[in-house]
Amino acid sequence: MTCTKVKNKPNNLPFSKGNYLLLTLGALVIALGFILMALDKEPYGFGVLGTTVGPITVLLGFFIEFIAIMYHKKQAN
Repeated sequence: MTCTKVKNKPNNLPFSKGNYLLLTLGALVIALGFILMALDKEPYGFGVLGTTVGPITVLLGFFIEFIAIMYHKKQAN
């Protein structure tokens, strides 16, 4: 039995490595936003972290996720 290498095997994954890196970055930014909201010391989270910085960070994370899903590298013909 001989081992043969398959050259130019097509990639069956829906995303490229860059997409997966951006998806991971977006998930980390979303988690950071929720952590920032949890760190707010004001009652019921009505401080600056709970009402401004945390939600903006979460929205930024979702924006990164959207970009990661829509990003498609152009292939040379």
